Parts: sequence; C-alpha cells; structure tokens
Amino acid sequence: MTRWLLAYTIILIALAASAFASPPPDADPSLAPWFNGLMDPQTNRSCCGAADCRPTENRIRDDHYEVLVDNQWIPVPPGKVLKRTDNPTGQAVLCWSKILGVMCFVPGTGA
Repeated sequence: MTRWLLAYTIILIALAASAFASPPPDADPSLAPWFNGLMDPQTNRSCCGAADCRPTENRIRDDHYEVLVDNQWIPVPPGKVLKRTDNPTGQAVLCWSKILGVMCFVPGTGA
C-alpha cells in the first residue's frame, strides 16, 4: 500500500508541475512537434514539451556546457546534451524545470 501511495504522489506532483508550465509568450506553435520529439539520451523518453524548453544563453567551461537559469550559470550534465543537427531555432535550447533540473540541452547551430 505504501508503494502505491508513493507512486500516486509522484504522479500528482509531476502532473501539477506540468499543469503550471506554459510556453513562452513568443512561442512558435509550429515548433511544438520538434520540442515534443526531444528524447533524453539516458532514458530514451521524452525530455519534456515546448512548455519546459526555452532558448538559452550558454557557454563552454572547461569541458562542459553551462546555461543561464535565473541569472545563475549552471552546468549541463554531459548525459543531457543532445547531438542534434535539426535545431530549427538556431539557438541553444534548454529543457529545464525547478523540480527535475536539466532534462535536455540542445546546442545552438553555432556551437
């Protein structure tokens, strides 16, 4: 019974977090299929949707990417970097949430 309650609680938290997420005001709805197709390379599951992904400032420090989140540079785990050549935004894209942290990162076309 305890295991079931824990699973139910986790599902509710995840649903609540996604319910409050919304795409940025300047989001292009035609890009939603691309965002929804981003897959976590470690789990092969969807990283997130367009509501969790944003163009971001990024830099390379030592041997890893860092992204700007809430005016702080945070490291991108190497396993979360997607090697995609079809980035329609041209900019670096970060899929991130306060609960899960970095879910996926797609470098910009210039990186």
